[in-house]
Amino acid sequence: MTRKFFITTAIDYPNSRPHIGTAFEKIGADVQARYRRMEGYDVHFLMGNDENTVKVSRRAAELKRDTQEYCNDMANQFKEVWRALDISFDDFIQTSEPRHHAGCQKFIQKVFDNGYIYKGSYDGLYCDGCEGFKTEKEVKEAGGVCPDHKVAPVVRQEPCYFFALSKFQDRLLEYYEKNADFIQPDSRRNEIVTLVKTELRDVNITRLGQQWGIRVPFDPEFTIYVWFDALLNYITAIGYCSKPNGDAGAVGMSFEKWWPADIHFIGKDITRFHCALWPAMCFAAGIEVPTLVYGHGFITSGGEKMSKTLGNIVEPHEVTAIAGADGYRYYFMRECPFPGDGDFSWDRLKIVFNSDLGKNLGNLLSRVTTLIVSNYSCVLDGTAGQTPSPIVLNLANVVKEVRGHMEACQYNIALERIWRQILDPANQYVDKNEPWKLVKTDKDATRLVLFNLIEPLRAAAILLKPVLVRSSETIYRSFNFTQPWEKVSYADVANRPAQADDMRVIAKLDERGKVPPLFPVIK
Repeated sequence: MTRKFFITTAIDYPNSRPHIGTAFEKIGADVQARYRRMEGYDVHFLMGNDENTVKVSRRAAELKRDTQEYCNDMANQFKEVWRALDISFDDFIQTSEPRHHAGCQKFIQKVFDNGYIYKGSYDGLYCDGCEGFKTEKEVKEAGGVCPDHKVAPVVRQEPCYFFALSKFQDRLLEYYEKNADFIQPDSRRNEIVTLVKTELRDVNITRLGQQWGIRVPFDPEFTIYVWFDALLNYITAIGYCSKPNGDAGAVGMSFEKWWPADIHFIGKDITRFHCALWPAMCFAAGIEVPTLVYGHGFITSGGEKMSKTLGNIVEPHEVTAIAGADGYRYYFMRECPFPGDGDFSWDRLKIVFNSDLGKNLGNLLSRVTTLIVSNYSCVLDGTAGQTPSPIVLNLANVVKEVRGHMEACQYNIALERIWRQILDPANQYVDKNEPWKLVKTDKDATRLVLFNLIEPLRAAAILLKPVLVRSSETIYRSFNFTQPWEKVSYADVANRPAQADDMRVIAKLDERGKVPPLFPVIK
């Protein structure tokens, strides 16, 4: 029976277009989704936009546009960016959608009926940028400002409904103890445990007097506060409180299939909401807790977090215009450790692209195909039954190691291993044998050298499929491998399927009779 794998990312504020820091999370999640599909999982990959916020309605008003129309337009713009980066999401939820509204109202009503919501009043330090209250400790440690937005919060008092989060302290700590992998990477775990032990307080989950948002069913004067609303997208998108016919009601079959989520990918700055508030909400409503929450790092620029508020953003299209989607994906997955922070610079992008992709991977493909096309009319005959010589030693161990790093979201290490253990040895083999010289005196010996070099290209193409979406396919389809590209898996790297009688270059050639360069040099 095929195992399901449900992956989500944080939903984004659509008050402006996504930047490369936002895209970092989406690419990391997409790499995992693509890898899991290759491994045979039935994957559902959810993304979306967080639309029921004051900032969104305010932005629409500034533009003199209807809020819903504005949200729909921004959702289309976000999806356009994600598709340009080859993000393979299966669903994109807007929290202004009826399916989300119905699910939120049913959920909050259930938690209220279960006795975990009560009415009161709240006063504290409120950050407009976060749309949330900050603790005095947080503000003091940040020098009197919000640590994320660098703006002094204001004192705010209002009647509200509270979620009794403090009642779940013992249950949360017990859950962390029994589920050691729930919070990843491990560096985030201690922070959350300390928070729950020392600072777990009941939380305000409503707003009064807001026209835009989801009405509280048991008191329609209030709307549901952004976090209690936003977190629920993970279940409303897969059918929570929807019957198979679409009516609001009991849990639908889709929810039963996909929940709990296997991985929530989120930024490290919102780990506390996903690892403390969200599981407590699940406890309160009587549903399972997600399996794993992965808090990734930030993309910095000059060592400072990249954000719309700080005004130091770079948009994805600026990078893809220079490096393409695959160059973009490779840079961030190789240079920026997903569990931690990574810095972006144009100079470093150029160096990494030209060195790793151009001179190493791209040049290897170019050398091999050019020699086969120009000297053997695209066909390496006499290779039937030939076993490639071991350019790559212990290929099965390499695959095992890369697979482990992929599953741990250590993408930079996985890529480093592919280069160091497959592509670097292949290029060293080329330099040692110099087939461009050998072919002039011994075409039979050169034929074997070229045949041997096709194997590391095949192995690298398969292992790189989750990251280099288009380029890995181009490499693989340059030859007449018998295994269909759509069905290749990591297991096929070491357990090589039967090959064709003769190895051939079947790539489309340019006007010069050559395979077009895969990664043209960035100057």
